[in-house]
Amino acid sequence: MTDLSIRQTRGRGRLFDSILDTVGDTPVIRVNNLAPEGVRLYVKAEFFNPAASVKDRLALNIIEAAERAGTLQPGQTVVEATSGNTGIGLAMVCAQKGYPLVVTMADSFSVERRRLMRMLGAKVVLTPRAQKGTGMYMKAVELAREHGWFLAHQFETPANADIHEATTAREIIGDFAGDRLDYVVTGYGTGGTVTGLSRVLRRERPETKIILSEPAAAPLVSSGVAQARGADGAPAASHPAFEPHPIQGWTPDFIPLVLQEAIDNRGYDELIPVSGADAIAWAKTLAAREGILTGISGGASLAVAMQIAERAAEGSVILAMLPDTGERYLTTPLFEGIPEDMDEEERALSRSTPGYRME
Repeated sequence: MTDLSIRQTRGRGRLFDSILDTVGDTPVIRVNNLAPEGVRLYVKAEFFNPAASVKDRLALNIIEAAERAGTLQPGQTVVEATSGNTGIGLAMVCAQKGYPLVVTMADSFSVERRRLMRMLGAKVVLTPRAQKGTGMYMKAVELAREHGWFLAHQFETPANADIHEATTAREIIGDFAGDRLDYVVTGYGTGGTVTGLSRVLRRERPETKIILSEPAAAPLVSSGVAQARGADGAPAASHPAFEPHPIQGWTPDFIPLVLQEAIDNRGYDELIPVSGADAIAWAKTLAAREGILTGISGGASLAVAMQIAERAAEGSVILAMLPDTGERYLTTPLFEGIPEDMDEEERALSRSTPGYRME
């Protein structure tokens, strides 16, 4: 007889037709050991998406919206500029649907991201890091024009914020139905998450304050300087407030058109900068104290959420978005100081019994 005290599972009650049907419905998880007393802190773990990031949502919707509109033809090559997560999501979607994919990416982003995309069948064209995000973006535009490829336009397409309005926001509304939700904390990469969330939360949970964050080293939005744009809303130049920062996936060197909607409509209540050092420190703390492995961007969201938690009224409920997994950062500063070999304490443990020892 099964011990009923053992945790049990019963399956999802459905069979999935493809990996794409598993996108979304990511869990909200309580942070038990770090939150100040009297405050409930939760994270929305987007690494439960099948390719391990929030960008799986927009990747799927960009392709399916283009299929519905007839702007993407069967077998046509898809091309996009990405810091990694959108490219990985697109590689998953294109592998399942049979589209060739070419990704352009600055060579400053982590090597494991390139390898993951190539593992999923994509071609990765690197651009010089000195040309920043604008350089990889312009390279994708050039390739699309030269070869007649479909440009995904993650930074401009309505399909981006639309999927967060239809899925991410609806999941949060459902998960917190009948409960408080005082704050939601998120950064921006393309701006799709905050824009989609604000459309729903402003209407259905107006008491919920939306906290936006950006790297302290790259205060594009807080600078108040407008983004130079081309006729299609694409960036015409690098934003003057940008400086390199370690929070990969957050804040390219331009303000995306998708984010502009949230800026223009005041889709957030407060804008809080966060340093790369704090982002890394909180990602490490979350892993060591809660067993939740997120990337530097997730650490940044948590760092800001902890600031909010320290000043929030007793009983407050806070949700922080965790965009991806820490495994995507093995060759970045997130894993600096974490050794491959045994340290002295581990060697002492090895020597504490006579057999099977590494000398």
